[in-house]
Amino acid sequence: MKIVDLITWFEAWANPAWCESWDNCGWQVEPGVLQESARVLVCLTPTLAVMEEALAQNANLIFAHHPLIFAPPKSFRRGEAISEMVRSAFTHNIGIYTAHTNFDQVQDGTADVLAQILNLQEVTPIVPTVSGLGYGRVGVLEKLLTLQELLGIIQQQLKPPDLIFSPTADLHQTISRVAVLGGSGASYISAVVKTGAQVYLTSDCKFHQFQESRDRGLILVDAGHYATERPACDRLSQKFISLNLDWVQLSQRDEDFRQFCTKYNF
Repeated sequence: MKIVDLITWFEAWANPAWCESWDNCGWQVEPGVLQESARVLVCLTPTLAVMEEALAQNANLIFAHHPLIFAPPKSFRRGEAISEMVRSAFTHNIGIYTAHTNFDQVQDGTADVLAQILNLQEVTPIVPTVSGLGYGRVGVLEKLLTLQELLGIIQQQLKPPDLIFSPTADLHQTISRVAVLGGSGASYISAVVKTGAQVYLTSDCKFHQFQESRDRGLILVDAGHYATERPACDRLSQKFISLNLDWVQLSQRDEDFRQFCTKYNF
């Protein structure tokens, strides 16, 4: 499959026109690779490490969730990360394409994959957008779990370096209804409360957002940005593999930009 055909297939599923006005979905760098057979490296964030991996694997397309460019740069200077990514892309003929808030909304997108990992049933979007799609997912667990059991499943399935949750007096309380949203989802707390969810799994939550959730009777669980979005990248790479492309791989150089002291002996 040529790169142009792969992008056409993808955009029929996750239309870049659905992305938010502040977002930057679609081509970040297109150096003239549309007619080449697709050799795709899928990643969460396009970084210099990922570019090095693409070069080593002779890939011609980096397909990322996070945009390389959020806002128009005012200049390009040698040594700066974005500048070096763009320079390498043109020098080595490697396209960089991003699917961000459009990919968040669709079936098998970031939120939907989290819901599937937790085996949520009767799933609906937290905030509907178009054609029954939307941001986040809320549903009921396949079987009742205690909060402690649910946290254990999240830890086992997502393997976050740290797991933060709202203060609660009873880890043995029964949980049936759960909401999920990969990446930065704290701004959706009010919408989640309206769904009747008992637990909300997301990331990038601030101190007072944990306070707000506790005061509104919602257990907030922060598993980290990387851990809550990386599974959807894995699913996307599997979809690409099913298309019988020339070559597809999930990046092994993707990075969680946070480290925790508990992992080390000082």
